[in-house]
Amino acid sequence: MNESEIIKTEEEYLAKVYRRFPIVAVRGKEATIWDINGKEYVDCMGGYGVALVGHSNPKVVDAIVEQSKKLITCHPSLYNDARANLLERLVKIAPKGLTSVFLSNSGAEAIETAIKVAVKHTGRKKIISMTGGFHGKTLGALSLTWNQRYRKSFESMLYPNVKFAKFGNVESLKNELDNEVAAVVTEPIQGETGIILPSNDYLKQVRELTSSNGSLLIVDEIQSGLGRTGKMWAHMHWNIEPDIVTVAKGLGGGVPIAATLARPEVMNSLNVGEHSSTFGGNPLSCAAASAVIDFILEQDLPRRAEELGTYFINKLRMLHDESKYVREVRGLGLMIGVEMKFNIHEFLNRLLDKGVIPLYSSINIVRMLPPLVIRKEQLDFVYSKIRETLSERDWLQTKKA
Repeated sequence: MNESEIIKTEEEYLAKVYRRFPIVAVRGKEATIWDINGKEYVDCMGGYGVALVGHSNPKVVDAIVEQSKKLITCHPSLYNDARANLLERLVKIAPKGLTSVFLSNSGAEAIETAIKVAVKHTGRKKIISMTGGFHGKTLGALSLTWNQRYRKSFESMLYPNVKFAKFGNVESLKNELDNEVAAVVTEPIQGETGIILPSNDYLKQVRELTSSNGSLLIVDEIQSGLGRTGKMWAHMHWNIEPDIVTVAKGLGGGVPIAATLARPEVMNSLNVGEHSSTFGGNPLSCAAASAVIDFILEQDLPRRAEELGTYFINKLRMLHDESKYVREVRGLGLMIGVEMKFNIHEFLNRLLDKGVIPLYSSINIVRMLPPLVIRKEQLDFVYSKIRETLSERDWLQTKKA
């Protein structure tokens, strides 16, 4: 099919629930994507953070090919070598004490698992999530997600015992905590909301409050984990020890896989049959995830993300200083948000035309989650195109966003 036929087919048959960019992507390598016409793009979307180790990473490709020749599917009712290999690797890089693992297929599933584990372990029924938080769109995960645009059509079906505390506000959390709270759920850095960082002592205070209340602390590292922020896990920037951590996105190098990591006494609260996943821990995904972890460690990607992220954020902050249209630049490592003072719809389209695939949050935040293997000269290219587009005053809407 040619470009127009592909677009026509997807528009006709694919559920109309996605905001689409007019690009037919057919090939990727590291942080570069090529469209069907051969045009080259620097990918700052990264599949919403999935392409952590780069598109078609050779180690991941080789692992998938070799495993596909041996065994693709194996339900966890049978033991499997690829699964055992992944579990060993995951536990070695896991946050302290989180040595019990449930494998699933997506971030939302990892969150669903965390909810059930917390409720079962504590015998309590309430969950506290955060304003601005995003944890997925399946019904349990959606119950913890703040944005009313996602919630309003399904409000009657959501988990009723969820309360929201204001992210970054300890007093707000104190007001919601009682002896019925099973867990507090938070992202260490809010991604979907626009790369919102907490104050230096906030997460420590959350940890102290949950511990004193007998509640569990669930940290959602689905977007921020595996080195993206300059440490293996983003919560390590604030020296806290969660009870449960969820991880997905980049874990499989593009192959669907997720994990819920917990302290053994917490995870082992579940009885046989109370939770399971047909595809969870399948050999193909496990082989890919093992290759991803090996690559992260071999290439020291957390260090690379910290160095390149610091460089890129500092450059972007120069735009804040020179342009009246940039409100704020924030982020850690290669998890970055640039908040503008205008609706960015046309701005994103212009970046696409110039060879940059961006991501966004809301109507005025350019979000960037590039592969951690992105090159410094590619970041310079992205910076130059953002700067160039900001200078094109003919289209820029000066109405405040």
